[in-house]
Amino acid sequence: MDLLPISEVAAGFRLPISTLHYWERRGLLSPHRRSGRRCYDRDQLYRIALLKVWRETGNLSLDDIAAALGVRDTDRGWRDTVSARIEAIEAETRRLETARSYLTYLLTCRHHGAPDECPYFREGVQLPAVSGSMP
Repeated sequence: MDLLPISEVAAGFRLPISTLHYWERRGLLSPHRRSGRRCYDRDQLYRIALLKVWRETGNLSLDDIAAALGVRDTDRGWRDTVSARIEAIEAETRRLETARSYLTYLLTCRHHGAPDECPYFREGVQLPAVSGSMP
């Protein structure tokens, strides 16, 4: 396979050229140079595809990707990096499930006014203990 110029690679992956430049500055890509212009071989195309999947599907940050690829010095191996990301996603999933459950409950309110005026919801809200008297 010949080397492909950055413009073709960016268009093929539907990425801005600036993204490829940024990934290179972060040490995630190592394009070849032909007459001073960036060109990519099959291994670099695979790396770009992997970066896109890890960013979009794996929801990994560039720091996580750098650690997983060994680009950044870290005590964690790539499995630790991926495991930590899974834990974060599971925590976020629990938070979102709680939010969905609460909002679904909110929709079932029998009160016809605004939710903050609903006596049923007011019952379930805990106020902080404060010193002094309430008017």
